[in-house]
Amino acid sequence: MLKQVNNMQNLSLDESVAFLRAAGEQTRLRLIALLCKSDLTVSDLTEILGQSQPRISRHLRLLVEAGLAERYQEGAWAYFRSSDQGVSSAFNRFMIDHIDIDDPLIARDAERLDGVKRKRAEKAALYFDKNASDWDSLRTLHASEKRVESAMLEMIGDRQFGQMLDLGTGTGRVLEIFAPICQRAIGLDGSHDMLSYARVNLENAGIGNAQVRNGDIYQLPTLRNSYDFVSIHQVLHYLDDPALAIKEAARALAPSGVMLIVDFATHGLEFLREQHAHLRLGFSHDQMKEWLELADLEILEVRDVAPQISDQNNLTVTLWLARDQRILMAENTAKNNQELVV
Repeated sequence: MLKQVNNMQNLSLDESVAFLRAAGEQTRLRLIALLCKSDLTVSDLTEILGQSQPRISRHLRLLVEAGLAERYQEGAWAYFRSSDQGVSSAFNRFMIDHIDIDDPLIARDAERLDGVKRKRAEKAALYFDKNASDWDSLRTLHASEKRVESAMLEMIGDRQFGQMLDLGTGTGRVLEIFAPICQRAIGLDGSHDMLSYARVNLENAGIGNAQVRNGDIYQLPTLRNSYDFVSIHQVLHYLDDPALAIKEAARALAPSGVMLIVDFATHGLEFLREQHAHLRLGFSHDQMKEWLELADLEILEVRDVAPQISDQNNLTVTLWLARDQRILMAENTAKNNQELVV
């Protein structure tokens, strides 16, 4: 709490007045309390607060303009969430921490929010049930997810990250694995159904520092040079241009940031292309090395996780850990220049 207070003391007078004006209204304060708990649409908030859509939209616009809330588009839907960075996040958190959760309006909003989350969970469960048979059959073809996840954690080791980006986040499982070692994590996916399922998974796991967004892996809707850790888990074999996706992901890496790619080793299971939309039948070490080097990344480690049952129809999963070289290259250049001067 002291940290939050100190952050707010760094606000200018004009910023303080702007924040207070934006939050100093009952509906907007209730909105902040809800958006601190979950990403929500105008329709969700209309249902929870029992107010008209134009009224909710107007209040949200004021919060976004003040920097206390963020808006992002996901297909035809616009989602809102509480600002989760900087002094605006600290301001929101300070206010919410001092509101009585037993206040009748706040308590009723929380109950209705739970109802919205239950509807989401039911919809996500229906989607999962519809596709579970395909996923289960594919899982039997490769090394167990438990062994692969253990290898992922081992390769990352004791690193700690500020910002993480997970591309093709799917169910959000990779975010769930690495959220404990990241200050903030974002997952991108092109499937709205999968994003709905991921949100439910993250909420059920109690993970508050991760969020998911809709995005194109070839044109990332993120800032360049911003992420200390980028992961691409079982995504590249669905793409017609994996090299371009890796290059785009590398642009999102901060100097000396690391990238973890997890995908199948080369194989000959043609039915995966015909029945499950796999455009690539795995990747060789040499092919991935070439793509990573073209993206100016240095390979730190490569690890193969073979299935425990030796069978030509079983797939090996390969993990590649690479690092952005910009700081290292700058240090080497400086060292060489120094040696030339000497």
